[in-house]
Amino acid sequence: MADKQVVIIDTGCANITSVRCAFERISNNVIVSRDPQTIVNASHVVLPGVGTAGAAMEKLVQFELIELVQQLRQPVLGICLGMQLLTQASDERNVDCLGLVDAKVSPLEKRAELPLPHMGWNKLIQLTGPLFEGVDEGSYVYFVHSFAVPVGQYTLAQCDYGQAFSASIRQRNYYGVQFHPERSGQVGAQILRNFLSIESTNTQERQA
Repeated sequence: MADKQVVIIDTGCANITSVRCAFERISNNVIVSRDPQTIVNASHVVLPGVGTAGAAMEKLVQFELIELVQQLRQPVLGICLGMQLLTQASDERNVDCLGLVDAKVSPLEKRAELPLPHMGWNKLIQLTGPLFEGVDEGSYVYFVHSFAVPVGQYTLAQCDYGQAFSASIRQRNYYGVQFHPERSGQVGAQILRNFLSIESTNTQERQA
């Protein structure tokens, strides 16, 4: 992975250090930055996020990163809230998002036996695509969220918490995982390695 330059977009969110450390375990070229040229020159870009969609989008506006992220051609990975920001919009205070995946974020259904947020280990099912090479069906990963993307044509993996939802999504060069790979042990590390193995969209077949 020495030839890969990973740039984690500095969105000011609290989990950047853990995401950076996870990538540093598999790559020796990891940068946290919000500098536009540094981001554009990266081989792989990561969009982390915690908190609310509205606050995160405000940060991207503040840092003048909206159009930049929308125009990236290299593989981009949104993690947790970062995945939700890739969609058209979120029902969390009716926020417009980046519009890169043709989906909308909705709240998980409230059930007495299933408290929200959905927090802890849950299994991945219906795995497909390069992010999940070498990952067994039913592998467990770590989630913390109350909103989710429904299952659709963009779904790469599903999870169930009283309802099926997208544990991972993709459209073109934009990938997302609702779970936290940096907190998901060897399974999470494998998914991050798989992400770094994805080539630029200039050389791979683009997904409509």
